[in-house]
Amino acid sequence: MKERCTIFRLSVCPRCGRTYGEPPALSRVDGQTRICPDCGTREALDSIGVKPEEQEKILATIHRSMGRF
Repeated sequence: MKERCTIFRLSVCPRCGRTYGEPPALSRVDGQTRICPDCGTREALDSIGVKPEEQEKILATIHRSMGRF
């Protein structure tokens, strides 16, 4: 039986400084910088005019639904 090896890559978000292991988002600012999923969500919400306080509520809901707190 062949064993499978899973490799986890940790990255540091240049926008917020958080270490993350999920697939990165591409920043809307320059279209090249890889950022953490939360910052990607924040940039997307900001682009449609969602205020920062509401963005944090939305992210908290996303984290709850994914089992992250």
